[in-house]
Amino acid sequence: MSNESLKPFRNIETPGYVGFANLPNQVHRKSVKKGFEFTLMVVGESGLGKSTLVNTLFLADLYPERIVPDAIEKTHQIVKLDASTVEIEERGVKLRLTVVDTPGFGDAIDNTDSFRSIIQYIDDQFERFLRDESGLNRRNIVDNRIHCCFYFISPFGHGLKPLDIEFMKQLHNKVNIVPVIAKADVLTKKEMLRLKKRVLEEIESNGIKIYPLPDCDSDEDEEYKEQVRQLRESVPFAVCGANTLLEVRGRKVRGRLYPWGVVEVENPDHCDFIKLRTMLITHMQDLQEVTQEVHYENYRSERLAKGAPVPKRQTPSVFEEKPPTGDKDRILQEKEAELRRMQEMLAKMEAQMQQQQH
Repeated sequence: MSNESLKPFRNIETPGYVGFANLPNQVHRKSVKKGFEFTLMVVGESGLGKSTLVNTLFLADLYPERIVPDAIEKTHQIVKLDASTVEIEERGVKLRLTVVDTPGFGDAIDNTDSFRSIIQYIDDQFERFLRDESGLNRRNIVDNRIHCCFYFISPFGHGLKPLDIEFMKQLHNKVNIVPVIAKADVLTKKEMLRLKKRVLEEIESNGIKIYPLPDCDSDEDEEYKEQVRQLRESVPFAVCGANTLLEVRGRKVRGRLYPWGVVEVENPDHCDFIKLRTMLITHMQDLQEVTQEVHYENYRSERLAKGAPVPKRQTPSVFEEKPPTGDKDRILQEKEAELRRMQEMLAKMEAQMQQQQH
């Protein structure tokens, strides 16, 4: 190539801008088109307002056909896991939200094994993801792993119950636990601060690891740093939920009406609902990353260290009947021979078609 032919390219000068600054926009567009998946588990005794809080958080009715058992049924009730999935769209961004409720937890007279089914469910989702990841078609894997667990603590006690401590100790290495004090409107501010302090002390003394909010980088803006600091100080979050719209001084608010006034759910002076929602929404990506990089990797490494083979995903395929895994070389040779036969057949067909054309 002559120097003359390169002249047009030499005259183009890059004005200090290449264009890869648009990469975040590309990632954003692709992510928005694909949509997001998030799975939230709510655990706690009946009557603490778990369903109401979840419906208030996402402004959706996730339990339209819920039947509440009476006191006699509760004493004999076993822990069930009830997964509800809803597609939420906001300004063109789609979120496939799955909420796993645990009705019956802590309601029986003997709650010794009440968390076993919850642990089994979390492990089953890890196993399913591991199986899908090891399968042939990895493109359309649905992530049903539990990304966050709201653990509801009763405001009527004087801290954590033995069941609360045992549950969190069993699950803190499997899921991101966020402690939530339910029905915050039954306590005064002083009582709530005292209970929060007591709960935190008991969490620390029992060596329970709750979800740590990510540290802020030095280049983050001051507003974000202040937000994270306030969220850290609010743990455990004292919340109350309400789906009723009330009119207070000419404006519509979500809240609970009492003879002495209205408790506004979205008023930070009344409860930590706004802070809990902010924590969940602003750190949703981090909750997913911690699930993937810490909890799932722990499960995966333990599973593979045991040496047990990962069962393949059950998908219909042409190679449905697979011979024993010990004869890998023979299987490969047979497949190669089959491919060669097919190629020969195609070559013969092409030759016949050419002869017919001539």
